[in-house]
Amino acid sequence: MKATGIVRRIDDLGRVVIPKEIRRVMRIREGEPLEIYTDNDGEIIFKKYSPVGEMARFAEQYAEVLHRASGYQTVITDRDTVVAVAGGSKRELTGKPVADSLETLMESRVHYVVRRDAANLVSIVDGVDKTAAVVSPIISGGDVVGSICMVRDNDKLPSETDVKLIQTAAQFIGRQMEE
Repeated sequence: MKATGIVRRIDDLGRVVIPKEIRRVMRIREGEPLEIYTDNDGEIIFKKYSPVGEMARFAEQYAEVLHRASGYQTVITDRDTVVAVAGGSKRELTGKPVADSLETLMESRVHYVVRRDAANLVSIVDGVDKTAAVVSPIISGGDVVGSICMVRDNDKLPSETDVKLIQTAAQFIGRQMEE
């Protein structure tokens, strides 16, 4: 565990303010859920809660089915990290933070499809040469909780069927998380 040197007092309602610097570095947004853990040494640990991460095994299996159906490498993310990858090299993407361009796209709640001119490329993970062919945000309970991406394969453009497949998959996962 890393010490920050920051000390905060608990207010009369039992609240503690997480400093802005830590929220920015850890990508903690207003209203975002945190899990609270304790241990026998009296430590209290806050961990970002990821409903998609809780379904990691299911996400892996679902990504595999989508990959087989489409032929595209398929990536499932929560709002911050890659949770599941099927097809291609999994090691270079799994567990990595999502690129700012993908995070912005998710927050806009729009479906993305790459164009032929490739002027609107969306990176999946910074520092890895993988861009998206299709992205659909996963929305559960009115909140964006992640995304499903088809990884771009050279100059091959996704078909309408591929696009509908990813949109339907994102809606399905979103509904599963609501139950």
